[in-house]
Amino acid sequence: MPGSSQRKGAIRKKPRGNPTAGSGGRVRRGLEGKGPTPKAVDRVKHPAHKRAKAAERAKDREQRGRRPARKDNDASVEWVYGRNPVVEALRAGVPASALHVAEGTERDARLREALLVAVETGVSVLEVPRTELDRVTAGGAHQGVALQIPPYEYAHPDDLLQRAYDAGEVPLIVALDGVTDPRNLGAITRSAAAFGAHGVVVPERRTASMSASAWKTSAGAAARIPVARAGNLNRALKSYKDAGLLVIGLDMNGAVDLPEFEAATEPIVLVIGSEGKGLARLVRENCDLIVSIPMTTATESLNAGIAAGVTLYEISRRRATES
Repeated sequence: MPGSSQRKGAIRKKPRGNPTAGSGGRVRRGLEGKGPTPKAVDRVKHPAHKRAKAAERAKDREQRGRRPARKDNDASVEWVYGRNPVVEALRAGVPASALHVAEGTERDARLREALLVAVETGVSVLEVPRTELDRVTAGGAHQGVALQIPPYEYAHPDDLLQRAYDAGEVPLIVALDGVTDPRNLGAITRSAAAFGAHGVVVPERRTASMSASAWKTSAGAAARIPVARAGNLNRALKSYKDAGLLVIGLDMNGAVDLPEFEAATEPIVLVIGSEGKGLARLVRENCDLIVSIPMTTATESLNAGIAAGVTLYEISRRRATES
C-alpha cells in the first residue's frame, strides 16, 4: 500500500478555518491576566459576602424599629436595687422607667409597698426571671427587686445654699475631696440627710458618682437631699467663703478636736477627704479650720463615710442644744 490514506475506511480530516489566517488575537487575550482578586466580601458566593449582607439587613431592621437595640447596659440606664432603696426612691418620686420583680419573690411588707407606690405613680411593673435581675445588677444583692431609673441629675453648688435660705435654716453643706468609693458617697449622703445638711458637693473628676451602688448605700437618701457637681472644687469652696460660710476640713491631724469645735452654729461647709490621702494640699489651704475626731487608739482611722457621720452628728447636736 502506498499509504494509510489509501486504506479502506480511512478518513482524511480537512483543517478548519482559513489556513492562511491568524488567531485574530484570541491566543493573546487568553494569555492576559484578569486583574487583582476581588475581596472576599465582594465575591457573591463567599461566606464573608453573605455575612456582610446579613449585617446590613439587621441594621436596617433596627433602624426601622423592627429589632430595637438592648438598653439594659446602656450608660443612660441606672438601677436602684434592694427593697429599702427601691421603696425610698419610689416614695421620693424619683422618675423611674420600670419596677422589675423577680419571679417567685416572697412578697413581704416592703415589696408590697413598692408595688403599691409603683402602681399609684404610674411606674410599670415587670415580672422577670431572677437571672435577669442578677445580670442587670451585676450580681448585686437585689433582694428580688430593682428599679430602672435615668441617670442622676446633679444640682449646682449654688442650689444647695439657696435650699438652706429658702428653708430659713443655717447652711450646712458637705463637700467631698478625693472620695472615690461610691459606697462612701452613698453613706455620706445618707448621713447628710439624717443630720440636716442641705446637700453634698462632689467634683467632676477623680471622685465617685451617684451610681446604682451609691444609690443603694444611701438607702434612698439621695432622693431626699441634692448632690451637686462642681467643675472645680476649690473654686466652689471660695464661692462659699465669699457667701459667708466657714470651710471646715476634716482630717486626723487637725488643729482642733471635734468636741472643742465652737463654730457649729455658724454656716458651714464640711470638707471630707479620702481615707488614704486625706485632704489635697490646695483644698486644705482653702479651709478656714482643720478639725479632727479624737480616738483612743492613734493607729486607728475611720473611713470617710463613718467620719462624716460622726462629725455631722456632733454639729447637729450642738446646733440643737445651742439654738
